[in-house]
Amino acid sequence: MILDVDDIPLPAPARRALLRGGLVGAAALGGVALTATAASATPTAPARTSSRPTTATAALRELAVGNRRWRTFRERHPDETPAVRQSLTQGQHPFAVVLGCIDSRVPPELVFDQGLGDLMTVRTAGEVLDEAVLGSVAYGVLELDIPLVLVLGHQSCGAVRAAVEADLSGERLPAHIQYLADQIRPFIDRAKEGDARIDATIDANVRAVRSRLAAEPDLAAKITSGELVVAGARYELTTQTVHRLA
Repeated sequence: MILDVDDIPLPAPARRALLRGGLVGAAALGGVALTATAASATPTAPARTSSRPTTATAALRELAVGNRRWRTFRERHPDETPAVRQSLTQGQHPFAVVLGCIDSRVPPELVFDQGLGDLMTVRTAGEVLDEAVLGSVAYGVLELDIPLVLVLGHQSCGAVRAAVEADLSGERLPAHIQYLADQIRPFIDRAKEGDARIDATIDANVRAVRSRLAAEPDLAAKITSGELVVAGARYELTTQTVHRLA
């Protein structure tokens, strides 16, 4: 299913004004076939035409619309004007935290066609969590009142492949790469073989990371109050489409 927001409840507005202390901003393979061509691209618009999302529902919708522009070669590259750049010296108000992979083919700002100040991105190989990652996500939610955290996996994830292959061979990986494999290993889908095992593990890993984030006490309290949604999704390299993962 392509990224869809219809089944996400509308969160209540944030009820708590958090101190900011003057801080400023420093699915299935194959998917939907591309039918647009580069020649059909519309002229680039330098700024967004709608207000910044303030709820998870609106944030998911904005990401879905942006991904549609990306995969049909109609990018707008919003929020890059001199006026936007100047306004961001006074503070930041991103509408989503995206926890994605370090893979150079999956930069969230591009695949969702967003600009400066729109997304707070955290990227680790295989979306692996550690204290620094958890703190970074928590900062976005608790200090900036961001209503959406999206865990974004992707097709052909090298970190997942390395973990699956090391699990099969029993060999240890170099240095800190073994740490990544150890974090992914519990979610390997051993009911499948070959590339299907890797593909299924990519999805299982995203769901596991999403569940762990949602279980963090401070984030869980926000979810319970309706102020936060933690969702999982997957980017297909073959179609440039983002799919929600149930």
